[in-house]
Amino acid sequence: MRDVQRQTRSWLMDLFTQHGFNPRGDLGQNFLIDVNLIEFVVRHANLGPNDVALEVGSGTGGMTVFLAEEAGKVISVDVDRNMALLAAEAVKGCDNVTLMNQDILKNKNTLAPEICDLIRAQVASLPNGQLKLVSNLPYSVATPVIANLIASDLPWERMVCTIQWELGEKMASEHGTSGYSALSVWIQSQASIRILRRLGPNVFWPRPKVDSAIVSIWRNKEAAARINDRKFFLDFLRRTFSQRRKLIRPVLIGMYRKQLDKEDVDRLLAELEHKIDDRAEQMEIATLIRLSNKVHATILEKNQTEPEV
Repeated sequence: MRDVQRQTRSWLMDLFTQHGFNPRGDLGQNFLIDVNLIEFVVRHANLGPNDVALEVGSGTGGMTVFLAEEAGKVISVDVDRNMALLAAEAVKGCDNVTLMNQDILKNKNTLAPEICDLIRAQVASLPNGQLKLVSNLPYSVATPVIANLIASDLPWERMVCTIQWELGEKMASEHGTSGYSALSVWIQSQASIRILRRLGPNVFWPRPKVDSAIVSIWRNKEAAARINDRKFFLDFLRRTFSQRRKLIRPVLIGMYRKQLDKEDVDRLLAELEHKIDDRAEQMEIATLIRLSNKVHATILEKNQTEPEV
């Protein structure tokens, strides 16, 4: 089934010439031209017959074919109609592949509902089914795809993807480093992440202007269970880290001025033994989770005790 020539630079250039179109930079279309790297990505996903492999960015179908040989089912999504046509040619005869010619995102904070429904149906059709994201992710959607998949209720277990190197560093950044951010806290609060390999521009066609990374992210359900309300926690992180260098007390007072009084904020900070000069960027992940849980619980408590008007 595999044709290792499909992903060489010369083969891809000929393919595009034959069809009369070019890769689209606005969609982040940079194709891996090293079949060994495609095999590397797929191998580290550890796919099996009980897995649904989700590929975002079908491209010409070069990786899709590899996924079809290893996974029980494959859902491959590409917003570009031209790529959908090329991928369809590549996976002829692969009866476990479903191609979706649409945007994976409904908006920047939400995955497309129809794709989520398809994923649930296909996972349910497999014994002990689970989801794995395995993709050469277009740079333009890498952050929202990964962040929103973690935020979803989909039964994902692992992600192995190529992304921009700088983004990979940011996702893996630890407390006390300059890259420590809402994104790194969001991911590491519920998963483990490892950068498997750094890739130069020369392994892609067309060549991007930056290096890339192959990252592996695997779910940690026990860690995620510490978060009382994940939707609230995600909003909490986005808003506190938008003011990461400011003192946490005035930040919280401003963020929740409609729900909490200053006295409420002072009390909860005192109960958690926060210092007056604490800032979001200085807090460890466990500390941020405890603070978010406490703020959320205090808001709920106040709502329950407010007298009816």
